[in-house]
Amino acid sequence: MSGLPVNLAELDKAGALRQLDDDAASALSSTGLVEVRPEGGGWWRLLPTGKVGAVRIGRLDVQVQPKVGIARLLFLLGYAMDPGFRPEDVTATPELELWPALAESLIRQAERALSPGVLQGYVSVDESLPVVRGRIRFADQFACRPGIPLPIEVRFDEYAIDIAENQILRTALRRMMAVPRLPAGARARLAYLDGRLDGVRVLPHGTLLPTWRTSRLNARYAPALRLAQLVLRYQSAEPGPGDVSMAAFVVNMAKVFEDFVTTALREALAPYPGHTNSQYLAHLDVDRTIPIRPDVVHVINGRPVAVFDAKYKLEGANSGYPTADAYQMLAYCTALNLSLGWLIYAQGTSKPGPRRICNTEIDVVHHPLDLTAPPGQILADIDVLARKAVPEHEETQSR
Repeated sequence: MSGLPVNLAELDKAGALRQLDDDAASALSSTGLVEVRPEGGGWWRLLPTGKVGAVRIGRLDVQVQPKVGIARLLFLLGYAMDPGFRPEDVTATPELELWPALAESLIRQAERALSPGVLQGYVSVDESLPVVRGRIRFADQFACRPGIPLPIEVRFDEYAIDIAENQILRTALRRMMAVPRLPAGARARLAYLDGRLDGVRVLPHGTLLPTWRTSRLNARYAPALRLAQLVLRYQSAEPGPGDVSMAAFVVNMAKVFEDFVTTALREALAPYPGHTNSQYLAHLDVDRTIPIRPDVVHVINGRPVAVFDAKYKLEGANSGYPTADAYQMLAYCTALNLSLGWLIYAQGTSKPGPRRICNTEIDVVHHPLDLTAPPGQILADIDVLARKAVPEHEETQSR
């Protein structure tokens, strides 16, 4: 199996040829990052599938570069998961590879979080003690030692470092230490930060993350925790088929774009009356046998007033808007009794604006969103869209 790295663009149509054994090909295919197409003689063609990220299979490194760049990808992912995520939460240094960019961002935020010292808090501890401390766990006492007075099963609160914030951060640092393509300096800094959290439990792979809320006490941890959660959600390091070691960070760009637009619209529409629903369930027919689920619908006084659908489809500079999307939005507007519907694209070449549907009073707007713009500008564009989408008379009547 070739040890040469494979670097593909997100829109690459030709792919790359690599010689792989069956286990490596199976493991790579299981990540979903690329299509692994047999070419004969042990050679396989690797083709992007609409996902981006990086995978390490044994000695093989495969990376699919997002067209928006790695820093912007991490911002979109982070903001979709938590609107508190800011552009400065990821490293400002341009990185050509995902692993180093993600590691550097996590390292910087962890260093800032831990520089004043490791955060402590109260945690509940269950122990067997010769004396009473805290509260007696009577059910456990009777179950474990019926009729025996000592030791006593107790539960007490202890001021310690093994709290949710530190568990999430240390687990993300450990997960990052397992990935390839990291400079020696980055590995050393990760190991040092991990040592700072000695005594904190590392969460098992696949376990639910403990909950935490931003407060005055943990505010300095918040940027690091947002990034750590992103790492733990999308990154994995585990054995693959045939005991091939595998590390992966793979995301579906269509889902990333949809999640980002949904979160950004919900934030932009928050000052308006009513509420914003994602994956709004309605029906196209009166018998309610044909369900529809627009990505975002804003509802005022129980009535939909704006509908949006996110589309991550356009590929080249000469790409046009797919007509099927207009048909879909026409159906949404008809079912929701709206005269205006918004199709939000990751980019666009046609002049944005309403297109009146023949023999109706319905306009469909194709709205391009430039993901290469600075994050602040992207969010400002969403704010402008929200102001246009929610009718002023609806806003006034609801107040």
